[in-house]
Amino acid sequence: MRIHVNGKNIEITDAIKAYTKEKIGKVATHYDQIEAIDVMLTVIKNPSVAENHTAEVTCKLVTGSVHVAETAESMYASIDLVADKLARQVKKFKDKNLGKSKLDSIRTGAVVEEVAEESAE
Repeated sequence: MRIHVNGKNIEITDAIKAYTKEKIGKVATHYDQIEAIDVMLTVIKNPSVAENHTAEVTCKLVTGSVHVAETAESMYASIDLVADKLARQVKKFKDKNLGKSKLDSIRTGAVVEEVAEESAE
């Protein structure tokens, strides 16, 4: 799995890159079908905008992709928020895909028939 970190209106330091890779890399423990993760960190330089740090993540999976974005007052906070949101979305994607394959399983069909027979008796 490849994690690529880019910046817009911000210089990506080694500390920010390491923190991002650490937080976003935890998503790989939830689903093993992740091919690549692209992270875009953006800062809005307008002083009237309170929440001016944005983190956008595109997670490319074998069967699709998940795109998540979060905005906060600091870059570390936006990275934390987007990592949590990405983990939830990837789990949801995984459950949705695995749920479809379980319905087509021969074992699941057999178990449903046995339960139906037992309840009829």
